[in-house]
Amino acid sequence: MTRRPLGRTGLSVSPMILGGNVFLWTADKPTSFAVLDRFADAGFETIDTADVYSRWVTGHEGGESESVIGEWMATRHRRNRTIVITKVGSEMGPGKKGLSAAYIAEAVEASLRRLRTDYIDVYLSHWQDASVPYEETLGAYARLIDAGKVRAIGASNLDASHLRASLDAAAAHSLPRYDVLQTEYNLYAREAFEGALRDLTTAEDIGVVCYFGLARGFLSGKYRSEADLGQSARGSGVKDYLNDRGFGILSALDAVAEARGATQAEVALAWLAAQSGVTAPIASATSVVQVDSLIRAASLVLSADDIRALNEASAA
Repeated sequence: MTRRPLGRTGLSVSPMILGGNVFLWTADKPTSFAVLDRFADAGFETIDTADVYSRWVTGHEGGESESVIGEWMATRHRRNRTIVITKVGSEMGPGKKGLSAAYIAEAVEASLRRLRTDYIDVYLSHWQDASVPYEETLGAYARLIDAGKVRAIGASNLDASHLRASLDAAAAHSLPRYDVLQTEYNLYAREAFEGALRDLTTAEDIGVVCYFGLARGFLSGKYRSEADLGQSARGSGVKDYLNDRGFGILSALDAVAEARGATQAEVALAWLAAQSGVTAPIASATSVVQVDSLIRAASLVLSADDIRALNEASAA
């Protein structure tokens, strides 16, 4: 398996990143451990999470995903063979959110405790915080890098103008810049990344990792009507894809999947991994069977004709 450079971070990642958002949500702890074991045993090393995962679940406070990952790394002795991406900025309780220097200093310590580690490989600003100047946020990250608590930084959910502004602030104040961007990108949602944002990340050699690579599960092909939405806890987020364009994409996925002896999800992720400017897609799994599918997707090579058919079906 060929690893890909993650921008200028000095890190290299496999062509598939495991999403940790499901841990202790739709995957209990034994299942989460089994998923992590299979992923790591297959030679993959990068896990994406966030401090806020999974605060949206009744009875959860946030930090559940980080805690599972931390316990797994400790019990399996895998910290030095794992690249952890986590995030800061989402609301974790009253007064606990944003990208101020004070809050970042507080939040990173909580993430380190939950992850049972003394450093985070890639620390991302989860959302834009218009109330805080970039130089304050980047200055906080600079101190964490100097202290050895963070290896590289990046951002999630920035458009091209905000990413450009952050890069300019870093240069003007001699501060570390965002070297990784996490953005939504998949066969259905293409417009936000393709264009100015991809042009900028490519020109600046910024690593790009993509969430919702399967469009909340829609691109797996298991949701074909509103009656299918009750199949999982995530089904409610799929309804907006059930339209003529979405069904056209599924039809193209069906055809390529049949020709390649693959699943629709594997084809959708292989398409994403093949896109210009993309370092790796992020995908979650709630069973070992699903992990095996991600492993196959990482090695699936689509033909130019396959990619053309998928591009045409998903054109806005």
